[in-house]
Amino acid sequence: MNLGTRRMDLKAILSGDRLALSRLLTQIEKDSEQGRQALNELFPHTGKAHLVGVTGAPGTGKSSLTNQLAKHYRNPPDGPARSVAVVAVDPSSPFSGGAVLGDRIRMQDLAGDPGVFIRSMATRGSLGGLATATAGLVQGLDAAGYEIILIETVGAGQAEVEVAKLAHTTIVVEAPGLGDDVQAIKAGILEIADILVLNKADRPGVEAAERALRGMLNLGHPIERVFNHHGRRAEIEVPHEESPTDKLWLPPLIRTVSTEGQGVPELAQAITEHRAFLETSGELQRRERARLESEVHDLLQKAMMNRWRQDTSDERYQRTLEQIAARKLSPRQAVAQLLNGSAPQ
Repeated sequence: MNLGTRRMDLKAILSGDRLALSRLLTQIEKDSEQGRQALNELFPHTGKAHLVGVTGAPGTGKSSLTNQLAKHYRNPPDGPARSVAVVAVDPSSPFSGGAVLGDRIRMQDLAGDPGVFIRSMATRGSLGGLATATAGLVQGLDAAGYEIILIETVGAGQAEVEVAKLAHTTIVVEAPGLGDDVQAIKAGILEIADILVLNKADRPGVEAAERALRGMLNLGHPIERVFNHHGRRAEIEVPHEESPTDKLWLPPLIRTVSTEGQGVPELAQAITEHRAFLETSGELQRRERARLESEVHDLLQKAMMNRWRQDTSDERYQRTLEQIAARKLSPRQAVAQLLNGSAPQ
């Protein structure tokens, strides 16, 4: 693709051309030179979208909730409609490498809306439920002018906390009756929640689930400690470590029934309030910097690994692995040898 064609395509992307955007996202997923160059030129046009991560255990109804949120933003009861992009990160097929859940199938009622763009992508073995190309896709959608970008992860376990590195607002979705309350605490998933959603709230056991989740939030919150003294419950607020005057965000717990749309307006309002908090507290700038730093770290790690593999023969690498398997060399010794250029004996 020549320079003139590439620039014409970027103009089309910036103007909201869906076909040009789809082609760009494909190049980004392929990690092609065209995709990388386009992202470099589009980067100055990014930073306007609000990035909302939706994560939680499998079976909690994340896709239905994401679908309802997108519908709400497109048809709000008051105020103008907002453009929405959905990045649905699915597990990879072991055969094709493609996405196997196909969230676009579950979001058919959004099809045909020019203000909604849905992209399913496969993890392709990436940890944390987020494919390595997700940050690039989000940048492309941001540059194309989408105001809200919903990033739905696969719900793959403890490494789901990776979504917090990418999103400005992280929604953790739980549901009654799944028996994963303790697992959620182990994974630290509640610690990353800016908003906690108890979905499928029409199911039995919702009251017990809500009590358990509220108890976890109280235990995990960095400034609140709850004590029982002679049978009385007392809450003591401890000043923030960085500045006693800092305003702190207390994650709200919202009940929803996503299949019916119940609780979705309240959830959207909580997202709006969290965005306002981020802006007024200065936290938005800090999170954006941390997000970009994490992206640079990942790209640097990948680039350095690729450069090392180019400078290291496969024969030498395989000999090193054989020595490790024979217990003649520890993995740490092997890394030291491979990095300093010495060949195994």
